[in-house]
Amino acid sequence: MLLKDAVVLVTGANRGIGLAFAEIALARGARKVYAGARDPSKMTLAGVVPLRLDVTSAADVAQAATACKDVTLVVNNAGVAWSGSVLVPEGAQAVRDHLEINLFGILRISQSFAPILGANGGGAFLNVLSVASWINSGFLNAYAVSKSAAWSLTNGLRNELRAQGTQVLALHMGFVDTDMTSGLDVPKASPQSIASAAFDALEAGESEVLADERAREIKRGLTTEIPVYVKDQMAAYRGATSLSDTPSKH
Repeated sequence: MLLKDAVVLVTGANRGIGLAFAEIALARGARKVYAGARDPSKMTLAGVVPLRLDVTSAADVAQAATACKDVTLVVNNAGVAWSGSVLVPEGAQAVRDHLEINLFGILRISQSFAPILGANGGGAFLNVLSVASWINSGFLNAYAVSKSAAWSLTNGLRNELRAQGTQVLALHMGFVDTDMTSGLDVPKASPQSIASAAFDALEAGESEVLADERAREIKRGLTTEIPVYVKDQMAAYRGATSLSDTPSKH
């Protein structure tokens, strides 16, 4: 689908990749951009419609669906990541918390907005995933579990929504220069380059986009004799100077 004249909803739009999606959607001619955030007063981007939207809140999602009946593109971007082991006593809760936001957040939004997209001609969902959909270093263990689940959900939604003409695009990438990776001394893509690559793929009618070289490298490694997901993936994190254990968003 084309961005020109689209009506776009971006979840988690107050910073990082979400903010880049909102900026670039406006630049490409979107007619309206709803910028979802837990605290919409923090939205400072001119031209967007701030929208209170906590994807873990069924009430917020229902209210958003009522207020945004004209949406033709939903960017499921809201997400969090904590570092740490899942083997510690609080590990099970960390997995539940990641799933609640990174998986069930997408599901809630999809359940509420799929009928709206269908009524508006089909439209599209663009789901922000990660190379962590395919590999798990153990450093962001719970995050990777949630992204693997979100990838599977995305693939299922694509098949469920074919009949109503809704495009479902999965976005995979490696490290991106956001708050979430601020303590990592590794090569990082810019949020703008990731959002631009995703929108290019969306407009080309694609179902999956590998938005940087890291994503392409990992995808190639899935089918090697010793697949990349069984190899040591911790090297990229060993240079970390700090990575907060508080929630970091895309």
